[in-house]
Amino acid sequence: MNDRNRKRMLYSAAAAGAVLAYAGLKNRRQYSFGGKTVLITGGSRGLGLVIARELAGEGARLAICARNGDELDRARVELERSAQVITIACDVANKADVDVMVSKVRQRFGHIDVLINNAGTIAVGPMESMTVEDYQDAMNIHFWGPVHTVLAVAPEMQRRGEGRIVNIASIGGKISVPHLLPYCASKFALVGFSKGLRAELKKDGVVVTTVCPGLMRTGSPENATFKGQHKAEYAWFSVSASMPGGSMSAEKAARQTLTACRRGDAEAILSMPAKMAAKLDALMPELTAGLFSIAGKLLPGAGGIGTAGATGRESHSAASPSWLTALSQKAARRNNEVALEADPELDPHVA
Repeated sequence: MNDRNRKRMLYSAAAAGAVLAYAGLKNRRQYSFGGKTVLITGGSRGLGLVIARELAGEGARLAICARNGDELDRARVELERSAQVITIACDVANKADVDVMVSKVRQRFGHIDVLINNAGTIAVGPMESMTVEDYQDAMNIHFWGPVHTVLAVAPEMQRRGEGRIVNIASIGGKISVPHLLPYCASKFALVGFSKGLRAELKKDGVVVTTVCPGLMRTGSPENATFKGQHKAEYAWFSVSASMPGGSMSAEKAARQTLTACRRGDAEAILSMPAKMAAKLDALMPELTAGLFSIAGKLLPGAGGIGTAGATGRESHSAASPSWLTALSQKAARRNNEVALEADPELDPHVA
């Protein structure tokens, strides 16, 4: 073996050793949520509520916000059995609302240790049914909402030299999906903001993690907005979000999200189908675009209620809910997506 090859081997071994040492150090220094104050936007239902449950079990103090006061009340009654919790009605699209909310959390718990930007909205339908307002609403909640909360919370974290921020985006923020254009456009914006934010704040001891879930069984289709042929749109969307092979449980998604935050990961793509889709798009974008083009042809066309919107619960039909959506329907009740006294037809399999 000549000297040049020997040096290359030594350098490679040293680099590999450094990577392994860093990984080991990273794992030993995992962040603990016990005794920390965690602010979760969109924490009254769905994934946000499931994350709050996990954090309550780890001894965190919880602050959750949402726009719906009744949902917040139900979430508070549950969470305060096992944790200190404050609930605040807040529209994250409104900077003044966010500033007031953050002030109230500080008055109750002192500084905020962890911010989890989870608030979301979704409108499903063909491009022809989407209005400028649909794009504005999605951007207001998915992009401007996190911007407002970060600007309100990050300076204090920077002064203390410690803090965690989790921005929950979507696989739709890495691959654009037919019939979800406003949602995907706004999630792409959030991914870009989140990745740049990590680079900006790392020097100050503030760690930012971008989370991109795939389909999850949270029960969220009941509160989504469906346009055009809204019953057909609800049917395909609700079935897709309920199938075990293509979607993951909200509980698993919550645990993986918190694990990524503990470790300080830059990015976490949740679910194997989402990871495979992201890799395929990165390697073969033409193929991915072609596959989604085919899928788009199979989805419902324009028409129906046009640019008007109907909620999921207003879009039920003979096709859905059904036994195919049973898991998602149960999740809707479990995760406060619907009140327990809601129409029993939502889930004929649940008493």
